[in-house]
Amino acid sequence: MRFMTLWQSPQWPEFQVNWPVLQAALAAARLAQGRTLGLASQLKLVDLGELQLEGWATEAMATAQIEGETLQVLSVRASAARRLGLSNANPLTRDERTEATMDVLQAAIAQRQHPFSHEMLHGWHAALFPTGRSGIQQIRTGAYRDHTEPMQIVTPRLGKPDIVHYQAPDSADVHTHMTRLIDWFNDSLGKTDGLVRAAIAHLWFEAVHPFEDGNGRVGRALSEMALAQDLNTDQRVWSLSQQMWLNRSDYYAQLQAATGQSNMDVTPWVQWFVGCVQQAANATWEHMQTATRKTQFWSHLREQQPLLTPTQIKAINKLYDVGSDGFANGISTEKYVNLCRVSRATAYRELTSLCEMGVLVQTGVGRGTRYKLSPTFSSAAH
Repeated sequence: MRFMTLWQSPQWPEFQVNWPVLQAALAAARLAQGRTLGLASQLKLVDLGELQLEGWATEAMATAQIEGETLQVLSVRASAARRLGLSNANPLTRDERTEATMDVLQAAIAQRQHPFSHEMLHGWHAALFPTGRSGIQQIRTGAYRDHTEPMQIVTPRLGKPDIVHYQAPDSADVHTHMTRLIDWFNDSLGKTDGLVRAAIAHLWFEAVHPFEDGNGRVGRALSEMALAQDLNTDQRVWSLSQQMWLNRSDYYAQLQAATGQSNMDVTPWVQWFVGCVQQAANATWEHMQTATRKTQFWSHLREQQPLLTPTQIKAINKLYDVGSDGFANGISTEKYVNLCRVSRATAYRELTSLCEMGVLVQTGVGRGTRYKLSPTFSSAAH
């Protein structure tokens, strides 16, 4: 027999990794996690809430995007806010697909202290497809697939045979495969490095592909549960799926390479996965650093200039956010008018006032007149 896929290997499912090769990646990821969690612990409660809101919303958007589904930003953020108990939750922005995705993500974290089980997985899947349909197609929900035709990942081609990238185990064997995964997942907690365990769990799940649809989202939720167990936290301050979405061509390629071989040494996949964890943590650290600098900027500015008008604040905020490259040589009077919805006379008066305060500096003359944050404030900003 010619072994072509991971689960057809005679060693399946005895996954192997080259620990010496992984040490550098694991150390870098742990450093990134520790640095980010350390900075997050210093945030004020309201800032930590906003950080978690961003983490939940980004994760939901990204895990859906990987599967080609676009969720509405406002409904995602409103759903996350409700679940976090934040005051800015909007009850009027509920969306069925958003709530389904958020239900699974929340369950994966909330149930981290419970033994993993078939019933838990079935519950996640049922929550993901509350109508029993994927799009307009009715599917088997809350249960493993049972169809007799092969479960294949294919690229359809018009007028030509489809390209088969992967074929999963037969439906009749899925329950047995999943029992082995569940037993390993429960037994390996605390015995295997948490990042390696999360990577293997995701790969193992995708190799079995137990459901008719939703395998990617449920599989990523499983890795999120493993990561939450590893850190023993219900906080979500970074998004692993966002990094996978940003590197989606590599994500698909790494999964295909790992599942489309009979070699049980999955070091390349684990190394790539751990790298994504590091990138996700680093991205959040950079976000927090940027937010901290902005807070310091506004604290200093309000102390120096407590009488700024709302439109001046709006313009300064825009100049801060876009940075030195956002406007060509600064903001013009015309752009100030359009941005702040004020008359040209008001725009000129407020810009002149900001220059007199030392907040902005003027360059050019006539139609070429532009206004930029003064070096004193821009250095504090960036």
